[in-house]
Amino acid sequence: MIDIMVNLQGEPNVPLYLKIYEHIKCEMADGRISQGERLPSTRLLSKNLSVSRSTVELAYEQLMAEGYIKAEPCRGHFACDITELYQLKRRQPALGEAGEPGRSRRMEIEFSPYAIDALSFPFDVWRRLSKTMLQQDREELLYAGDGQGEYELRQAIAFYLHQARGVNCHPDEIIVGAGNEYLELVLGQLLERGGRVLMENPGYPQAYRTFCAMGYDVITVDGGQREKLMEKLEGNDPDLVYVMPSHQFPLGDVMTLNLRLQLIKWAGEREHRYLIEDDYDSEYRYRGKPIPSMQSIDHSGKVVYLGTFSRSIAPSLRVSYMVLPPRLMAKYRDCCGFYSATVPKMQQEILRAFLTEGYFERHLNKMRGIYKNKRDFLRDLLKKYEWVEAISGDHAGLHILVKIKTVMSEQELCLAAKERGLGITGISEYALPPRKAVSPGAVKDETETQGHSVTLLLGYGKLDTEQMDKGLKILDKLLSDYGSRMNSGFRSRNTV
Repeated sequence: MIDIMVNLQGEPNVPLYLKIYEHIKCEMADGRISQGERLPSTRLLSKNLSVSRSTVELAYEQLMAEGYIKAEPCRGHFACDITELYQLKRRQPALGEAGEPGRSRRMEIEFSPYAIDALSFPFDVWRRLSKTMLQQDREELLYAGDGQGEYELRQAIAFYLHQARGVNCHPDEIIVGAGNEYLELVLGQLLERGGRVLMENPGYPQAYRTFCAMGYDVITVDGGQREKLMEKLEGNDPDLVYVMPSHQFPLGDVMTLNLRLQLIKWAGEREHRYLIEDDYDSEYRYRGKPIPSMQSIDHSGKVVYLGTFSRSIAPSLRVSYMVLPPRLMAKYRDCCGFYSATVPKMQQEILRAFLTEGYFERHLNKMRGIYKNKRDFLRDLLKKYEWVEAISGDHAGLHILVKIKTVMSEQELCLAAKERGLGITGISEYALPPRKAVSPGAVKDETETQGHSVTLLLGYGKLDTEQMDKGLKILDKLLSDYGSRMNSGFRSRNTV
């Protein structure tokens, strides 16, 4: 039998039995209590630790419930073999954590194209709506609710879409779900399995992976050459075409009306053809009027409309919506009508109130002004640097494209920036299929020292003006340091 000494001092808010339980568990994980060793009896341990016997019994019961020890009648308690139970060892720092040599530090400034200005979220309004809802003591809020989404919320979404995007739909044609990926999975069950989908490249990697996971053959067309899209359709005859006509991600292009009409006409020529319109950030446009949705000009029921509140409210809300044409909606009721709701009913109720009571519209107006000011500041800041060759994709959304001149490859630039606490991404991050990262440190040939162009995505949603200024100064110093080093090496080789 072993002796067990437990330090019960400190942390007065932690129950004594938990301190005993944690101590024994850690001793076993570190190998100081081996398999088969007998533990002190509850009476003896309580006496040694000057605690009640019931406290020790409670600790032993928890250890037995989790499989760390076992009780044998008339013999006592014995340590179990935990090698395959939890593989509990002292936790080593995970890759990239502070303190591990050779790893980059946490991002101090990150130009993420997905981030929003969380500090401008209307917490007071959301808190008040939540409190009001809970004070009503409505029993139905505790149940799962409609798998398609609560009707009142779908009604509010339909009204908003018609007013803001020109989308023509009835609440019965809307499905509310936890994220676009879930809705795309649902859509995949309504269509022919193992079909073919065409996507613009570069594009949205999550959608690409979702279609691949459903068994679709994904073909791509250069997003910068949309005039070739129809040629690609004729040569491959896909079942689905996934597009972002109002603001292509990540390039920021707007699809012409003529091409939209051609796509709708093409889809109408075959029963199995459909268009998926991902309208992920249509709320934020800073020049001219909002671009009408493609669904608004579809009179043949061929456009599946996808939208989300991730950019307009918050990513953690996890509320997206899909507008299905009548034919697909009928299939949904037959095939998927039994699905449970994926968005909590309470969350749907708060969102409904946020929409119907005018808070959403006021929030959008406020955020448009904030994001426009951030975009203008970042764009003006970039124009001061000589390494900036071109700025594009800045008329909408929460990021801009910056073409820069550098002697570094895109992957090397992003990795070197990361080592300095600066998070940036290049355009190849959104290539379809996703490309594997190139190993840094590859030797450059002499022609590369003369420089080439790299395109970065700089998101400004989360950053304030001071952070943007600091981030670009870090990037400027990096480009200067690396350029000087490469030119010095080039001169040395020529001297030799």
